Amino acid sequence: MSNETSMRHEIRIALLIDADNSPAAKIEVVLAELAKVGVVNIRRAYGNWKKPELKGWEAALHPYAIRPMQQFDYTKGKNATDIGLCIDALHLLYTEKLDGFAIVSSDSDFTPLVLHIKERGAKVFGFGASKTPLPFVDACSQFLDLDKFGQELESSHEEVSSKPIAPPKITSTKLRQDTRLVRLLRTATEAAMADDGWSSLSQVRKQISNQASFDPRNYGYATFGKLVAATELFEIQNENSSHVRIRDNRKKA
Repeated sequence: MSNETSMRHEIRIALLIDADNSPAAKIEVVLAELAKVGVVNIRRAYGNWKKPELKGWEAALHPYAIRPMQQFDYTKGKNATDIGLCIDALHLLYTEKLDGFAIVSSDSDFTPLVLHIKERGAKVFGFGASKTPLPFVDACSQFLDLDKFGQELESSHEEVSSKPIAPPKITSTKLRQDTRLVRLLRTATEAAMADDGWSSLSQVRKQISNQASFDPRNYGYATFGKLVAATELFEIQNENSSHVRIRDNRKKA
């Protein structure tokens, strides 16, 4: 194992799950993604475990070593899960030496928590459905849309299917119609531009990571480079090397 790999797996992450607003069927996807970053030392799922809606999560607790955190509904119509998760997150933030938090939820109420954690120097990996409000998505260091990527559990046997379900690729035309994406790519390319007018792809990716939560797989592309190429908005140099450079097509002489 390389030193780089060893350092990567020393990163400590706390996984906090809002079981009321998350699909249990995607837990293996979440853990697989976090394994690429580091070690998930703490795994907790929050909810009122007396509710029949959480049966799917109950089945996932023991196989994935997730600790259930009981949150009673003290008032009808109010969700105590959010408060319980936030309190634990802050306690862990100030008492444990954690490098990152993974929050599984589609609830924007966690946005202030995410911002506070990031202010303290830890990364936040968000996981949620396509309906997740943008404030929460944008606040995370990285957000993965679980509706577009991952493995489904078979409802009858609760076993992971043998093949991952890849998200459909968004066409070049639709990518160019996504004004937010286009603006993000062009702004980052401009910021990373060298004197010769070309920008290092890796520097562009880094620039975007510093600006916003971003994952090319949410658009159906396995890598950032493939997404950039699919937009057909940039010239690409040294495409099959480790030193890929890009230039906005508008910069052509």
